[in-house]
This record gives sequence, C-alpha cells and structure tokens, in this order.
Amino acid sequence: MGKKSLSSSSQSWWWRGWRYLHPQHNLRSPQLLTLFIISFVALTWLLSGLESLSVEHQLENVKKNIRSWSIVEEEDDPLNVERRRAVKEAMIHAWTCYEMYAWGRDELQPQTRDGVDSFGGLGATLVDSLDTLYIMGLDEQFQRAREWVAKSLNFNKNYEASVFETTIRVIGGLLSAYDLSDDKVFLEKARDIADRLLPAWNTPSGIPYNIINLRYGDARNPRWTGVEYVIEELHKTFPADGLLPIYIDPHTGITSYSKISFGAMGDSFYEYLLKAWIQGNKTESVTHYREMWETSMKGLKSLIRKTTPSSYAYICEKTGSSLSDKMDELACFAPGMLALGSTGYGPDEAEKFLSLAEELAWTCYNFYQTTPTKLAGENYYFPAGQDMTVGTSWSILRPETVESLFYLWRLTGNKTYQEWGWNIFQAFEKNSRVDTGYSGLKDVSSGEKDNMMQSFFLAETLKYLYLLFSPPSFISLDEWVFNTEAHPLRIATRHANGETYSTIGQDRLQERFHGRKGRSGSN
Repeated sequence: MGKKSLSSSSQSWWWRGWRYLHPQHNLRSPQLLTLFIISFVALTWLLSGLESLSVEHQLENVKKNIRSWSIVEEEDDPLNVERRRAVKEAMIHAWTCYEMYAWGRDELQPQTRDGVDSFGGLGATLVDSLDTLYIMGLDEQFQRAREWVAKSLNFNKNYEASVFETTIRVIGGLLSAYDLSDDKVFLEKARDIADRLLPAWNTPSGIPYNIINLRYGDARNPRWTGVEYVIEELHKTFPADGLLPIYIDPHTGITSYSKISFGAMGDSFYEYLLKAWIQGNKTESVTHYREMWETSMKGLKSLIRKTTPSSYAYICEKTGSSLSDKMDELACFAPGMLALGSTGYGPDEAEKFLSLAEELAWTCYNFYQTTPTKLAGENYYFPAGQDMTVGTSWSILRPETVESLFYLWRLTGNKTYQEWGWNIFQAFEKNSRVDTGYSGLKDVSSGEKDNMMQSFFLAETLKYLYLLFSPPSFISLDEWVFNTEAHPLRIATRHANGETYSTIGQDRLQERFHGRKGRSGSN
C-alpha cells in the first residue's frame, strides 16, 4: 500500500505491516523485520527439543483431540451458541470455496473463481486455517488439510520469501496445529521451513534480512542464540520512550530517520515484547521483554490525542518531533494488547491502561460504524473539530478490531464487546460475502468488492469472532498466547524447581531459554 522499496545497500527491517502490503510488489523488497526477531524467538522455543510420536499414534491423537475440544453447548448462553454457529457457518463457506476454487494455492480470488500464489505457493490460506478448522471442530476439513500438508507442502522452492510473513503464517500455523493436535507432521514441516529461514541472521549486526531464497539460502545455520543476541543488543540502545522507527540498517544496527507507528510496519514489535514475556510464563528469564514493553507503553501514551467534539482517543504517528493525526485500522490491535498487558501492573496502573484500552476500542469500533457499509477503511484522519474522516477507503477483511474486542470481553466480562463484534460480523456477511467466498471492498462507501479473500480472514477474523462467543475457559488466556496471525501457542509451564516446560498434548518438553528471553475444540 504505497510502501517504497529500499536499495540492497541500505536494506532495512520493518514490522507487521508488510503482511498487508501487496505481495506481488513487495516479496522482493530488501527491507527487514525486526519484530520478526521476537516472533522467531517465540516460535523456535517450541521447535527446540520436541519429541516424536508414531504416525499411528499421531492420527489417533488428532481424532481424539478434536473430539475432546468440543464446547458443551447446553452449558453455554443460548445467544452465544447461536452466534458461534453463525461464525462457524461463515468459516465453512469460506473454506469450502477455497477448497473448490483455490485448493493448495495461497489465496482465493472469489470474483474470478481461481487461486493466486501471493506467497510463493506455500498454501498460505490452508496452513493459516489449520488451527481455525481444529478449534471449530471441523474434523473432515482438518484431515483433508493435514493430508495436503503431509504430501504436497514443499518448501524447496526458488522463491524469495518474506522472513516475517513466512514465520507468522507458516511456522505459526504449523506449530499451532501441532500444539493442538499432537500430530508430528506439522512439527516436521515447521522444522524444515525454520531451518531455511535461519540464514537470514547472517548479517554484521545480527539484525536479520527480511527476504531469503528458500532453496538457495546459505545452508550454514546460525546458532539459535544468535537470535537472542539481537534482542540483547536492542535492549542496550533502547530509547527512553520505547518508540523505535520502523527502519534499522542490518549492517550497522542503527535506526534511520523514519516514521514511528503503531500501525503498518510498526505494530507487531510492541505486541511481541508483551507476548514473548507471556509465552515464557513471566519468569525471570523473560523479564527483559516486559521491561521493554512497559517502556514502550509510556511512549504510546505520549502519542494519544482526543478528537472534538466526541473525544475519540487515537494514536498519532510520529516522525522526528512532528506528530501526524492519522491512525491505521491496523493499530486497532493496541486496545487488546493494552488490556492483556494491564494485568502485569499494580492496581492503579492496571486500571489506567485498561481504561485507555476501552477508549481506543470505542474509536476502532466507530471506524466501522461511521461508514455506509459499517466496515472500516484502511486508515483515518482526525481534522480539528471533525472527529474522524476515512483516509484510504478500502477494507480487506482485517481482524485487528475484532481481536481487541475478544481480549476486552475475556478480561472484563463486558458483553458490550460481544455486541460490537456481532455488529461487525453482520457487516461482513452483508457486504463481503459472495457465493464464491468473501471479498474485501475497494471502497467502504460504495461497497464495490475486490477480488481477494485474504488468508488472515480465516486465520484471524473468523477465529477471533468464534472465540468472542465461546466460554472464557475455551482456549484460556492462562494457557495460550496468540501470535500476530492469531495462531495459539501453549504458554510454557513453570514448575516448582524454576525450570520452564511446554506441555504439548501428553508430552512435557523442556524449553531452552538462552540468556534473557523474552492458545480449542468446537461447535
């Protein structure tokens, strides 16, 4: 979406926003993803030291585990049951159309009834959707997807892959499917692709390149500890306000004069500081991440402004000392992040951060409610005296607002957030659903549809909506942490002797933390 490519001599890294930029124009970009460092740390913890199961045992466990995840509907609110079934039906529609018109391709093009390989032909929608299928108890669909992964998913491709995108979608999807099902085929595939990404860290500063060729990348893998080295180096030079520009030179490790944003290209860094701490079970070895996150949240508060006349709170962008009254819908992950992180503060600070999360969520909800289609545009501006105006007017089935509503409902019990989420779901059904899947909108005013069903609609938007209407004990936040593509991963289990383990199915597997470091059944 208008991102400039950088020359190879000044290759820089950038955050979560890459995933929302047009893949055909950006997969060859030399820019780098520093937030990817943290996501890769979290995911490689799960990859290290995992034990094996026989194929027969794996398949038996998959079927048994899917059945064991079922939600007992008679014990749940009938309205939630009804809404959850509606979201599940939406997932069945989206998935059936993907199977019919784009099986094995990265993404479905509903208008032309075909598929497109936006991510090098890695089956992005299929892999991204594995855990959603599992969580919703869609056994037959999950088994067909599992067979494709086992027999057809091949990473030996002459393809320039985004390290960040491949991590959050492919490694994240595979590890989550493994964590939920105990099926080792997902672990084996995750190891394969992770090994192919590791050479991206072969840079003078240790900050990884964003792009790597999956077939011809340097076969010599850096040590796992090399990843942690980058985090330690970032901590040494972490700014007082905790706000980092979106570009850093991988050769020198020096930040460039560039935008600071909690939206495109900046958001996941802050999200993963918090989530690495949570996945590490908040032990001393991951305190480092919490400290950095709290510093960054002080910086976030300095970017908060309010509109007139309605007092909508929003997060500015910053370049140098100048603030821009613009907020991406992507930044609507922040209310959920703030709510999730508020529990680590004392009572007074926790209340302040939760209050800020609720104010920002109200703004994000109104991103939807203030357009004719009741779907949010890509970004918004806040002119003096006008509250908010749509900037970029397309809508591509994004999950961030629904994600935050999920966290706020889980953490406050306030059913208002369920109502808001239901209204958003109904707007998707009215304006984005077509006979051949779901389409984004070219314009939230006219409702004209585009020709893409984004993989994250199945991986994130529908999953968070389903969980929004599920009991809090279902994928409990005490046991699972979601990566930035909404793939749930088990939180490491802490024992009396201070050691940290991850419980995956019936295996108890030790996690290996080097230095300072630092997720379902259905109806």
